[in-house]
Amino acid sequence: MILQTLAVAFFGLVAVWFSIVVFRTKSMVRSALALLGAMVALGLLFLALEAEFLGVLQLMMMATEMSVMAIFMVMFMMDPGGLGQMEMTHQKKLSLVAGIVGGLVAALLALLVDWGALVQAQNLDMPERQNYNLGMEIMGRSMLIFETAGVTILVSMIAGTLLAIVSRTQTTEGQE
Repeated sequence: MILQTLAVAFFGLVAVWFSIVVFRTKSMVRSALALLGAMVALGLLFLALEAEFLGVLQLMMMATEMSVMAIFMVMFMMDPGGLGQMEMTHQKKLSLVAGIVGGLVAALLALLVDWGALVQAQNLDMPERQNYNLGMEIMGRSMLIFETAGVTILVSMIAGTLLAIVSRTQTTEGQE
């Protein structure tokens, strides 16, 4: 139990650290890699909380998504490496206030709510049952939604790649 608590605290802090790094860097690629680090830490956090299905799903989906995002940023952005010192944050004061308020609310919820009573009331103390219920939800009535979203994302990626190729071809032909 103490090892699990330490793992949850460690991966939580790693996720928060990488989340801060996302907004502190001037490079979109480094920002994407920091976001990947935060998502991996969240996946490991799920695993530490014995939510294996969510942990593996988080790791698989985010690793793929962040890789695709980094590739698209390199293809489409003018300065993905951050050499031009591009500013990546907007509305800094509002963002800072929203982040502090959100962090305080999350900390208060984590510390003041009696989560044990909620778990016992909903019979959520068995991770196997949680995984089963989640799998039935995803593979049951939501299956069509997930499949449609997956096909839509794939078509969008192919269309974006084709647009980049056509645009580059037209640009190089116009320069000749």
